[in-house]
Amino acid sequence: MVMRLIDMTSFVVLARHRHFGRAAQELHTTQPAISFRLGAIEEELGQKLIHRSGGEFSLTPEGERTLEAFRHILASYDTLKEELDQGKAATKVIRIGAIDSVSSTWMTPFVEDLHVMFPTLRLELTIESTKNLVDGMHKGEFDAIFALDSVIGDNFRSFTSCILQMSWAGSPRIVDPDRTYSVDDIAQLEIISFPKDTPPYRMIAPYFQDEQVLAGKLTSSNSLYSIINLLIEGYGVGAIPTVTIARELKMGLLHTMHVSKRFPPMPIIGTYQTATEHDLIRRVVERARKCAVHYCSTVDPSMAWVI
Repeated sequence: MVMRLIDMTSFVVLARHRHFGRAAQELHTTQPAISFRLGAIEEELGQKLIHRSGGEFSLTPEGERTLEAFRHILASYDTLKEELDQGKAATKVIRIGAIDSVSSTWMTPFVEDLHVMFPTLRLELTIESTKNLVDGMHKGEFDAIFALDSVIGDNFRSFTSCILQMSWAGSPRIVDPDRTYSVDDIAQLEIISFPKDTPPYRMIAPYFQDEQVLAGKLTSSNSLYSIINLLIEGYGVGAIPTVTIARELKMGLLHTMHVSKRFPPMPIIGTYQTATEHDLIRRVVERARKCAVHYCSTVDPSMAWVI
C-alpha cells in the first residue's frame, strides 16, 4: 500500500491531539477513517506507532521518529507547493482596476499582500472611473475591478467587497457643525459631485428629486482627490465617502454636515473574470476580500463595513 499525504497528515494531527475524535473533527472526517489511516501506516512501516491503555495515549519510540519524519516531509511539501505556485505566478500578469475610493482605503495593503504572496507576480494597477472600468472588463483589459457597478456576463463573477458610508461635508467656512441641514438647505449651496451618468451622481439626483428640490448649482469632477481639494478650498459641499476624508476631518480642514436626510451608503463591487487563469485570479480576489475586511475592522464601523 502506498502511503498518502492524507495518511501522514492524519498521524501528525492525531499525535497533536492525542485523541481520535478531536483529530477526526479537525480533518472533517470520522474516527474510523483516522483509525484506518493509522493502521495503514503501521502496516506499511511494520511498526506499532501508538500505545493505548486505560484511556492513556502515547507514542511509541517508533511513533516519535515517524512523527518527526512526517512533519519534515509535510513541511517540505508545503514549501515546494508554495515555490511552484510562485513560479506559476512569475509568468503571469494580473490587471486590476479600481476607483479612487478603493485606492485611498484598502488598495495599498492589498497590493503589499500580493507582493508577499507572489513576489514575482506582475501587477498592473489602474485607477479609473466605474464606467471605464466596466467597459474595460468587457473588452478584456482587466482581470478584476473594484467599482460601483457590477459587470454582467457569463464570464464574470461579482461580490460586495465592502460598504462605505457617505456624508455631506464642506469647509468650516461654509459648514456650521451645530446646524441641521435640510435637503432644501443643501440645495441652496454649491454642490461638488462626480459627473453625470456616474453611480455617485445617480445617487445624488434622487436625493433631491425625492424632496422635489432641484440643486441650483453643481460642479462636477471625475477625481475624488480633486473633489476633496475643492471642498477644502470652500467651493461647495459634497456627498463623499466619510472614510476617505477621515484625515481632513481630524485636521479640521473639513466638517461633516448634520442632515435631516442621510445620504445612502455606497457599496464597492468587486468583479473578476473566470475565463482564464481562474485559480490565480480567485486567489487574488480572495486576498482582496480579506484586505477589505481587515481595513474595515481598523476604522470607525460607522464609516466602512462588510456584509
